Amino acid sequence: MNLIIGCFRPKYATFSGRAQRKEFWLFYLAWFVLIGIAIVIDVVLSAVGVAVGVAYWINIGLACPYFAVSARRLHDTNRKAWWLLLNLLPVIGWIGLWVLFCFKGTEGENSFGPDPLAPENA
Repeated sequence: MNLIIGCFRPKYATFSGRAQRKEFWLFYLAWFVLIGIAIVIDVVLSAVGVAVGVAYWINIGLACPYFAVSARRLHDTNRKAWWLLLNLLPVIGWIGLWVLFCFKGTEGENSFGPDPLAPENA
């Protein structure tokens, strides 16, 4: 739970450092659940004739922490955040990024900081 809250509060726009796989995927799960709830709210409200766009605004609000945790996840695999530009390639780029996000992070310190799984950093 602290990993998810950490993405929303103190690390909202922190692009430096490293993020372990657990932190990234828990954030992604939280985003997925929030968007699902927002879509249900949008559908219910549109059935009554009110167009709010809750899902749109949640996506806008979560764009910065998504890119921040994604950049930190890439840093954990010793890659620069420029790899996020693969998002611009439909399907192939998205699959490529998902594969990169699944890789195990480099053990020990790399050029982006200390290992987040090291006992002294846990």
